Amino acid sequence: MIAQLSGASVAGLLLAHLAGDYVLQSHWMATRKTQAWVPAIAHAAVYTACYLPVTRSVLGLAVIGGTHAVIDRYRLARQLVWVKNHLAPASARPPVWAACSATGYSPEFPTGLAIGLLIAADNTLHLIINTLAVMWL
Repeated sequence: MIAQLSGASVAGLLLAHLAGDYVLQSHWMATRKTQAWVPAIAHAAVYTACYLPVTRSVLGLAVIGGTHAVIDRYRLARQLVWVKNHLAPASARPPVWAACSATGYSPEFPTGLAIGLLIAADNTLHLIINTLAVMWL
């Protein structure tokens, strides 16, 4: 299904994501979006505006912006990582959520690696949703 996208479309999706999530996200948005809806929505609006060269679908843009706000506001990538880590054998599973809530990884996992993998999971989640929104809506 991704083969249906042109190289320019794929590049547009990636560049829009990078610009919206990194270049145009202010310090205020980055540090406050998990604490309150106003910075989360402001960030999602700026992020979504970056997708205007990629799609003019109002529904697609609404999905991109709405899901981005919710994922970032609640840091849902942490839960995704924690659940994913429960696919391991019982002896290798992380402890209860309370012990893993910072990154979704066990506290014994190297902190820098846990943060890097969490950022990768967050980016992947956004890009999957955005690609599907652009392709289907």
